[in-house]
Amino acid sequence: MRLLVPALLLLAACAPEGPGGARLYARHCAACHGPTGAGDGPEAPRLPVPPADLRGLAEAHGGQFPAASVMATIHGYPGKGHLGAMPEFGPLFDGETVAVTTTAGNVVAAPRAIVALTAHVETLQTP
Repeated sequence: MRLLVPALLLLAACAPEGPGGARLYARHCAACHGPTGAGDGPEAPRLPVPPADLRGLAEAHGGQFPAASVMATIHGYPGKGHLGAMPEFGPLFDGETVAVTTTAGNVVAAPRAIVALTAHVETLQTP
């Protein structure tokens, strides 16, 4: 994850085209996860499964933000039923891709919007 996270931040910062991660989060995520990622959005009480508190993802992974896992979750892998009410955003965010370097050093293409959104979720982490 150490190589992936800086790559995500760099790509998101250098990606002037398309909406930024904060704007995407406000539009597609805050209703359930809340503006700070606490899982307390206005739609949360109506959901059959409580939304995840996104603020502790890095802490839960030994202090490393799990960027690849977050990107996969946003996209919709491993399938619609994986997180209850969490929608698959892959089809919505498909489009222009950017190169992302994985922890293994591989360069993969990822949708620009998912990279930007993942970088924003990283900013919500509790210090």
